[in-house]
Amino acid sequence: MIARNSKYFLFLLAGTALFVAGNAAFFSITGLSHFFSGAFWSIVIMASSLELGKLVSASFLYRFWDRINKFLRVYLLVGTVTLVGITSVGIFGFLSKAYQGATLELEQSSLEVKFKEERLAQLKEDKLYLQQELEEQINTLPDNYITAKRQLRAQYTPQINETSIDIIKTTSEVGKLKQALLTTGVDVGPLLYVADAFDTSVDNVAKWLILILIFVFDPLALALVIALNVVLDESTLSKIPKVSPRKIISRGKEIEFQEEAKKNPNPSKHKRSVFSRIGNKKYT
Repeated sequence: MIARNSKYFLFLLAGTALFVAGNAAFFSITGLSHFFSGAFWSIVIMASSLELGKLVSASFLYRFWDRINKFLRVYLLVGTVTLVGITSVGIFGFLSKAYQGATLELEQSSLEVKFKEERLAQLKEDKLYLQQELEEQINTLPDNYITAKRQLRAQYTPQINETSIDIIKTTSEVGKLKQALLTTGVDVGPLLYVADAFDTSVDNVAKWLILILIFVFDPLALALVIALNVVLDESTLSKIPKVSPRKIISRGKEIEFQEEAKKNPNPSKHKRSVFSRIGNKKYT
């Protein structure tokens, strides 16, 4: 039962290690291909070979650390750590591009809302200015200049009405844009909530979250591969039959007896020599 559970755990560990390492490789290769989009397939092939080499190098270092020379050991160690860094950079590129794709439309909508709000504020100032200017000019005229006052009102009223219509239209547009902004912000809603909670920008939240992910992702894959090698070694050692020291001594005496029989064809002499050697007594 214990052996069966160990076997299941070995399969679980192997599957998890390959799954995590495969995902890390996929995200890294995709991210690196975005950095060098002009040579997409070349980058995919090169990065795939490096990912495979990284896993094999880690396994080789674990299994043959004491049996390889210092130069090869240092080179493989430095190469493996460097490849972990390259993989992390690729994952950073992939996640950064995904974040930018999710926030690009949100930023465009936010800028449009900001522009419309500034336009609305300007229209309100223009309307207020026209109304104040009309009142000032009317107040400068005597009370009996009724016709002149009517002319002034006829001159300013169309401009004020036009500005009022623009204010109504712009207010409606701002409302629609804000409603669309809420729909667009669903994709980055959790980031917005965290940013508000810590009183920081969404970009900072996304940056630190991506850094935490890349510092855990590929090192975990490498650690699981090494753990798989450890379990494989333990399972291999457990299959070797254990022999007691008494059996080893008996087997050694039996081999010695057979070799002595080949050298000495006389059974009586053979018996005396062997038994006297084993028991430190003369054979009678």
